[in-house]
Formats: sequence, structure tokens, C-alpha cells
Amino acid sequence: MRVFALLALATAAFAAQDPVQWTLAPDRTVSVAPGSSVLLRLTATLEPGWHLYSPTTPKGGPIPTSLTLADSPVIASVHVYEPAPKRKYDPNFQLDTETFEKQVVFLVAIELKKDAANGPLDLTAQVRYQSCNDKECLPPKRKTASATITVDASAVASAVMIPAGYRDIASPSAPPATPPTSSAPAAASTPLTPSFLVVAFAFGLAAIFTPCVFPMIPITVSFFLNQQSGRRSQSLIHAIVYSAGIVVLFTSLGLAAKAIAGPIGLVRLGASPWVNGFIALIFIVFGLSLLGAFELTMPSAVLTRADNASRRGGYLGTLIMGLTFALTAFACVGPFVGPLLVASVQGGELQPVLGMIAFSSGLAAPFFLLALFPSFLRRLPRSGGWMVRVKVVFGFVILAAALKYLSVIDQQFHIGALTRERFLAAWVILFALPGLYLLGLLRLEGIEKDEPLGVGRTLVAALFLIFSLSLVPGMFGTRLGELDAWVPAGAQTIGSASANPEPKWITNQYREALGRARAENKLVLINFTGYACTNCHWMRANMFPRPEIRPLLDDFVLLELYTDGTDDASVANQQIESTKFNTVAIPFYAIVAPDETVIATFPGLTRNAAEFSTFLRSRPTAAGA
Repeated sequence: MRVFALLALATAAFAAQDPVQWTLAPDRTVSVAPGSSVLLRLTATLEPGWHLYSPTTPKGGPIPTSLTLADSPVIASVHVYEPAPKRKYDPNFQLDTETFEKQVVFLVAIELKKDAANGPLDLTAQVRYQSCNDKECLPPKRKTASATITVDASAVASAVMIPAGYRDIASPSAPPATPPTSSAPAAASTPLTPSFLVVAFAFGLAAIFTPCVFPMIPITVSFFLNQQSGRRSQSLIHAIVYSAGIVVLFTSLGLAAKAIAGPIGLVRLGASPWVNGFIALIFIVFGLSLLGAFELTMPSAVLTRADNASRRGGYLGTLIMGLTFALTAFACVGPFVGPLLVASVQGGELQPVLGMIAFSSGLAAPFFLLALFPSFLRRLPRSGGWMVRVKVVFGFVILAAALKYLSVIDQQFHIGALTRERFLAAWVILFALPGLYLLGLLRLEGIEKDEPLGVGRTLVAALFLIFSLSLVPGMFGTRLGELDAWVPAGAQTIGSASANPEPKWITNQYREALGRARAENKLVLINFTGYACTNCHWMRANMFPRPEIRPLLDDFVLLELYTDGTDDASVANQQIESTKFNTVAIPFYAIVAPDETVIATFPGLTRNAAEFSTFLRSRPTAAGA
């Protein structure tokens, strides 16, 4: 009986001794759409001196940790990932073992079935593990940890991203497995949005009214009339071939940008100070040309050869005629093409190509319609002084756009010449000048001395002057809303100086921020940002100050890491983002514990304050901190 009593006491002692605690929590999103994916963080917190064994530890020794998710009728697939364990020789088992100490976070990526019903979904992780220290090993234990998410058909799917260094426990020798796909875009690039294509198409339509393009309309229609043989089907084919010539040339620019930069370079190209400097130079040249300082034309030899080729007739001649038109028009449409290419290289891999297709389609659309219906030509306004006025106004706007790229260079090289105040002062003047010009108060070509002032000119001039004056408060610290994404950041704004002061950010000091977080018992909110990143500036100016967001920032040590500068800090910050989060995209936000454990991540820009608030509140447990 004494032996049984001793065994019972020993068993009770082992049961009471439990150095490992488990928790389960969603990585970020708690509302998940059917058919999409969600990432769970299964965290094991160990008492000092204890360790547990990796699920991939070699057989024949200690009991490896096994991790499963309880069956659910709405779960389509499950993948479990582990961080890199500590591998060393264990003399007790006489083999190499893989262990975890202090705290380890396993990632459970699940994909829901497309017919998953709306409502709360309880998820339970089942764990079997053995914990040991240098002197003893406890018997294997079984535990469960639970979390609840909400299946909501109206929810926005969140991107599931496995950080660098994690591996799928089902195939530990292979590279990290691809997680279940999500309808949300990957964090490595900005998603291609329909709005970008609409803007590109609208730029193409607007380019019609430039001095290089509009006079080509009657010439083009005359060309088609000479090609017609009386059959509408043949006119349609000629119109398609002509438009294809325009689309081919501009799409080639997009293909060239994609080929030169590559899929990774497309993200970084738009942030290069040399690229921004080249674009600023091109914009200044175009702007001064449109203002009448000098005239830009394509080399006559190129145009002569293209024109001779187009005279051959037939469909080939029509195609070459379209290419000739595109070359002739490039001197005026370049200011439209430049911003589109810049926006596209900062986006997804296909964005340069699709953006140029949309732009050239907008440019070619009127010619296509006029080729089919030449009678519409009589309804168009005739070329005249209004086209010169359009050219001059575009010149001022393009010079203002050049300042945007010059400000990026100023910030990347930390020159400090184009401060927020100076930048806005220049914009106030550059946007006021076209208003004064249209009113006849600024003497430039296109407006005669005694020419009457029409209603249209007056209203357009008023719009430019209103916009110019609306920029003045920004020079004194007032927020400018959406425009804050395009102008340099300044000192603390008037609107937040008293009741809601702007939070203090640590800049480019990763280790210092972790040390402060450890001392203050806080988490670190990392803002991977860039000098040339308009989406980053928009989030900083318009999302962070919101009343539902601003108080949450006080719970963190705030760290901003610039990744697109020319200094060593930017290189180091980019390396941190690439190795720890497996992305180089900006903006990118991460909540990190002082021991560098990743609590949650949020890729890209959002205009949904509730979504970003959920991210800031998504710290799973106190142990995770």
C-alpha cells in the first residue's frame, strides 16, 4: 500500500508541475469571409530553464510536440508552421535534438470552405508535448487552446503571410510552404485597382486636347476617308489596326519598365532618388516647353521614315500611321505618361503594362470612333487660341508636379531645402499663376490683349485660385487631408497641438525601440515607411490622427523605419523588413514584442479605420507581449 501511495503522490506532483502554458489567438483579422484564409498564433510560454521539443525533432529520442486543429466541417485545409528551433547534441538521448525555450509561436494557417455559414466559429488547437530541463523530463501532456473568429460574408479578406524563417512542419526540409491563398493581394506589391485603370484611361482622353494631338484629328479622319472602299467592315478593321498602332507603342513603354526593373525592382524603382531626379528633370523640360520657352519635337528623320512607310497603304500602312501619330504626339502626352509609369512601378508586376494599355486605349478611342463615323468631326470644336491656353495651363501644372519628385530627393538625401512651408509656397504660386493667366492678368501667349473673358475661362480660373488659396493654411501647420500624401511632412499640426498632440516616433532605431519597450513593458508598433511613398504619408497624416486610432498609439513604443533612403539606415531597415516579414513593400505595419516576437502585421494602405483599429487591438495575450 505504501508503494501505491508513493506512486500516487509522485503522479500528483508531476501533474501539478506544469512549466508550459498555451494560448491560441487570431493573428489580426477576427472576421473572415467564406473561402478565404486566416492565420492563428499558437503560443507556448515556458518557465525559465525548461524547453520543449520541435515537431520535427528526430525520432528515437524525446517526444516531439504534435500540433493539430480539431476537425470542423467548415475548414478546407490546415497548415502548421514553426520557427527555426535550437538544434544541439543531447547526451541523454545521444542524438541532436531541436528545442524551444522561453516562448515559441507556432502559426496555424487555415482555409475556410466557400460555403461556410456566417456566425462565430470556435477553433481548438490540440497539443501533445514533453517538457524537460537540465535535470528531469516530465511525462507527456495533452492540452487544448481555443479561439473564436467570425465568419462574415461581407468581411474583407486578409492576406495570409508566413514570416521569413518559418517552415511547414509537414515538410521541414523543404522551403517554407505556400500558405492557403486568400482573395486579398500579397503584401509584396500594391494591388492593381480598377481606379488606377480608370485614371489611366482618363489621362488618355485628356491628352486628346493637347496641341500635339488635337490638330491630328482632321488629318487622321482624312487618312481614313482615303482608305475607305465603301464597306463598313473594312473601315472597322482599319480603325482597329490604327488604334492598335497607338496601343502597341505605349504598351511597349510599360513592358520596358517591367523588363528593366523586374518584379522586385518594380517596388523599389519608384523610390529611387535617381529615378525621381530623372522624372523631375523631364517634367521641368516638358513644363518649360509647354510655357513656350522652347519647342520639343521628335527627330525629323524618325518621323519621315515612319511617314514614308505609312504611305504604302493597306493594313500595314494603317498600323504604321498609328505608330507615327503616337511618336508625333509624344512631346505633349509625355507629361501624362510619366506620372502613370511612376505610379505603376510602385505597384504590382503587371501594372506598368495594363496602365499603358488603359492610357493608350483612352488616347485611341476618339480616333477609332471618328474613323467609323467621320461625320462627328463637324461637331468638334475647331483648333484655336483655346488650345494654346490649355498648353500654358498644363505647363504650370507639370512644373508643380516636378516639385513633388524634387521633394522626394530632398528628403532622401536629408538636404532640407524643400520644407513643407517652401513646397506649399511654391505650389500656391504655381497654381495661382494659371488662374491669373486665364483672367488675362498674366501676359503669355494664347490670350490677346482685348480678348473678351468668357464664362468658361472665368470658372476655370476661379478653380485654380481657390485651390491655390486653400493651400495657404498648410504652410502654418494645418492638415490638408488627401493632399498631405503629396507634400512633405512638417512639424506638429495646429489641429493636434493641444487636445490631441501628435505621438512621438522613434526613427530608424530598431534596437533602441525594443529596449524602451522592454523598460516600459509595451509592444512596439513598427511603421515601415518611405520618403517617396505617398500611401505612407497618407496613413501618417490621415489615419493615425483619427479619434478611434490616436489613443491606441499611446499603448505602443512607436518606431518608423525608412527603407527607401540612400543612407545605411535605410539599407538596414529594408533588410529587417525582408528577413523578418518576407516583404519589401511599404507601407507595412507590424506589432512586435520586446523579444522580437511578431504579434500581428498589417500590409498596405487602408481607409477603413475600424480595420486598422482591429489590427492595433489584436495583441493576443499578455504572454505574447
